[in-house]
Amino acid sequence: MATKLMRALNITKLGIDNLDKVDLIVKAGEVLCLSGPSGSGKSRLLRAIADLEPHSGSASLDNREQDSMPGHCWRKQVMLVPAQSAWWYETAGAHLAKPMPQALLALGFPKEADSWQMAKLSTGEKQRLALVRALSYEPRALLLDEPTANLDEDSTLKTEAYLLEVIREKQYPVIWVAHSLAQIRRVADRYFTIEGTGLKEQEIPV
Repeated sequence: MATKLMRALNITKLGIDNLDKVDLIVKAGEVLCLSGPSGSGKSRLLRAIADLEPHSGSASLDNREQDSMPGHCWRKQVMLVPAQSAWWYETAGAHLAKPMPQALLALGFPKEADSWQMAKLSTGEKQRLALVRALSYEPRALLLDEPTANLDEDSTLKTEAYLLEVIREKQYPVIWVAHSLAQIRRVADRYFTIEGTGLKEQEIPV
């Protein structure tokens, strides 16, 4: 348990696109929400932290540097869930690293959902399934790019509740891109906005 509590995602002088020298420490079990205008660099920042785009500066998790391991190994630990995920296999279950019946149920899927055909799923179903897929790989930190953007209100609340439960249980450091101030109020421990070339900490909306 002590090791889990020490876990932190450290971003040091990271620069990409118009963002310059971003410094963040996201503690174990903490949700840091991030918002900003369209095109301000939110998604590219997450991609840089996931080592999917060239960038300056550095990132580390549990004091292990991003550049000390192959990119695919880093991304299994620091898992990015993009706003629109890619799918390769015919069925939903084929994308999971292991069976996830509790996660599927918590996110509103029936138990037979792992046999569903991907081509027949709605955008919202794919978005929830992307979260299940990420969690099936047992990451150590999460980067969530508007994870409920395509969901109705009921599904959004269910998804938030489940994610927060897992985040607290697993002690994931989390960066969560969100536009809804109501969502930020419900899920954030800290809240930052992109302003100009940097990030500015804000009061969580009340």
